Parts: sequence; structure tokens; C-alpha cells
Amino acid sequence: MAQGTGSINSDYKDWEWSADAGERARLLQSPSVETVPKSGESQGDSLGATSALGAVFIVVNAALGAGLLNFPAAFNMAGGVAAGITLQMCMLVFIIGGLVVLAYCSQASNERTYQEVVWAVCGKVPGVLCEVAIAVYTFGTCIAFLIIIGDQEDKIIAALVTEPEGAGSSHWYTDRKFTISITAFLLILPLSIPKEIGFQKYASSLSVIGTWYVTAVIIIKYIWPDKELAPVEIPTSPSTWMAVFNAMPTICFGFQCHVSSVPVFNSMKQPEVKTWGAVVTAAMVIALFVYTGTGVCGFLTFGTSVDQDVLLSYPSNDIPVALARAFIILCVLTSYPILHFCGRAVLEGLWLRYTGVTVEEDVVRERRRRLLQTVSWFLLTLLLALFIPDIGKVISVIGGLAACFIFVFPGLCLIQAKLSEIQETRPVSWWAQVSYGVFMVTLGAFIFGQTTANAIFVDLTA
Repeated sequence: MAQGTGSINSDYKDWEWSADAGERARLLQSPSVETVPKSGESQGDSLGATSALGAVFIVVNAALGAGLLNFPAAFNMAGGVAAGITLQMCMLVFIIGGLVVLAYCSQASNERTYQEVVWAVCGKVPGVLCEVAIAVYTFGTCIAFLIIIGDQEDKIIAALVTEPEGAGSSHWYTDRKFTISITAFLLILPLSIPKEIGFQKYASSLSVIGTWYVTAVIIIKYIWPDKELAPVEIPTSPSTWMAVFNAMPTICFGFQCHVSSVPVFNSMKQPEVKTWGAVVTAAMVIALFVYTGTGVCGFLTFGTSVDQDVLLSYPSNDIPVALARAFIILCVLTSYPILHFCGRAVLEGLWLRYTGVTVEEDVVRERRRRLLQTVSWFLLTLLLALFIPDIGKVISVIGGLAACFIFVFPGLCLIQAKLSEIQETRPVSWWAQVSYGVFMVTLGAFIFGQTTANAIFVDLTA
């Protein structure tokens, strides 16, 4: 890690940052974000090319994704529209706060990626835990993507072969395990092997179009429902006060864009914390409207009978919904390699730092190791996706990790950054910021512990 001025806690002692830091930073940055190489110079001499408006759309794109399919079920778990919206609004305050904290710590540490900020500000142990969490989170998200592909393909195939709803298929080539496997081997694996992922800028645009279309279809289907849709039970309050917290993993998974936010901040023409605060507030409000529209309308359409994946609740032969399914499949097909790429880069960085070998010295082995890592990652995620058909189980696990990226690590960074300041007197604002950091860590730890325990003792053992 560059030892530039302004770095915090930059002494890593026995795990000295090797020369591959710049390479890992580049790997984990979004190819759709134009950045400049980090130097010891001030940020004023190395400005990016992204405008504030452009940064808003990049952050929105990072937040929106296949997670919106689970928001109607989250509203059902929360106990109704009022509880779901209230929970979202309360969490949004801290979600935006975490994004601002990361920008502040990025400036203070002169680092340009999420995990490097945690390394520089908090030290070795939190840094390693952060990188492991990123790897596990991206791995779990890849499993969720494969499950989504299977869910949508089941409905599309059912419409094409005109089989009765819910009937078992008599054709081997329509079996769920076969369709997921053949799609993954033919389309996902080839996209995951290359070292570069420059196609992300096209996939990003496609994801935005797809998510907006899905939201529009769900809203229209609520306003003009199908005539054959039977009346449904609509709960107006949670069954227990603890039931509200069951919706937290989905909300965290949906709004989690914090890992990619640090490169976006540093790519701005004017990377200032105040400007960034306005950018992320606007982006999160846009994401809030999309998620709320999907969650409220999907929940009110199906009530307590809504599926974890809301598109599964619609008939197979509905043409607009079938197009939405195709959009989601296409988005997931291009998003899986990107998530795998980020996870692979973290594992590669951990391996190189542990062995002390630089990227330049390990070119030949890198190719062989990349192929082994990619194939192993792909086969493991595929195997788990084939035998975990319920996406809710996966979301409940990785949603807890998303809470760590949103609350725990930003909170730790804020606390450490403020404690590192050398001041004769500590004003009220200093204590307020430290207290805010402590509250973020506590809240994130609670969400992570509650959702993980619920996933282990309720979902995974059911």
C-alpha cells in the first residue's frame, strides 16, 4: 500500500503490503468507473472524470439488481406496507451515513477501494476479515444468481411446453437441474474465465433497463390485476415485533453498494465528502422508490401468498412477465462473472500477500491459478444452487454479511479515524461522530447476528 501522506495505521508489520496492491485495487474497481492511478500526491492533482450526476447513476446501478425480486416477500415478513416502509426509511439513514463515512475515510487514508480503506484505517485483522467477508458475500450472491436463473427458466419453459401450472415435467431437458447446468456451462463459465471484465459497462446499462422494467410490470399488474386473481390476505401489522427484523437481510442485500462506492467516490471530478453526501442521498432515494414500488405493489397483489421471488407468483403464460423474466436472466448472466471476478481478486490478493510474491513475478502461475479458482468457484456455486432451490435461504445468509459492509466496517473505520486524530481538546462533534460509529457497529452486529442465527436455526435446519 502506498505510504502517502495522510495514511492512517499504514504499518502492517508481519503482513507487509506487497507490490500487488495497485493491481488488486484495479481488479476490484468497476470497469464502468474511470479512475486514475493512485499516487502520493494530493487528490487535487489526480481528479477523476465522473460528474456528480454520473456518480448518482453509477451508485443507483450498483444498488439496484436482482435483489428487488425479494422485496414483496420482505414486506410480507415485516408485517405489511407500513412496517416495511418504516423499516426501510430507518435503515436508509444509516445506509447513507455509511457511504459518507467511507468517503471520509477514503480521503483520510488515501485509499481507493473498500477493503484497502479498511486495511489502512483499522489494521490487519479487520482488513483480512473484510476481504474474507467480500469473498463469502460474492460467493453467496453467485449462488443466488444461479437459483434465480433456475426459477425464471422453470416458468419460461412451462409456458413454452404448455404444461399445467405446477405439473411435473416428463422431459429430461426441462428438468431444473439440467437447465441451470447447461445455461451455466455454456454462458456463465466462459464469461468468468477471462482476466478482464470490460463488458461490465454494457451489462450495467442492461441491468438498469431490466430492473426498471420489472418494477414497471409489477406496478402495472397491481393497478390492473388479472381477472382470475383470487382475493388474498393482506396483513397490516407484524405478527411479533421480532418478525420485523426478518426483513432486514433483504433490505441490506438490496441497498448494499458500499463495496463499490469507494472507487466511485474517487472517480469523481470533485471527490469531496459534502458533494458525495448529496450524490448518495439522491441515489438512495431513487433506489428507495424502485424497491418500495416493487415491494408494495407485489405484496398488495399477492399478500401472504407471495413467493420469495415475486415473479414466480405470476402465471407462466403472462407475456409481459415472461419478458421480465428474460430481462432478469440476462442481467444475472452478466452479473455473475462480475461478482465472481471481485471475489477472485480478493482471494488472489490474500494469496499473494501471504506468499509474498508480486503480480509481476507470478504471471505464469497466475494463469493456472486463475483457471483453477474459476472452475472451483463455478462448480461449487452450481452444486449448491442445484440443491438449495429456495433463494430466501441464501438471501438470509448473505443479507447478514451485507449488514457488515453497510454498518460494521464503516463504523469501525469512523471510530478508528477519529481516534487517530491528534487534538488537544475533543469537541462535542468528535464525541458525536465516535458515538455514531459505535452505534453503527452495534446495529450491524445485531443485524448480522440475528439474521445469521435465524438462517442457521430456522431456515437451514427446516
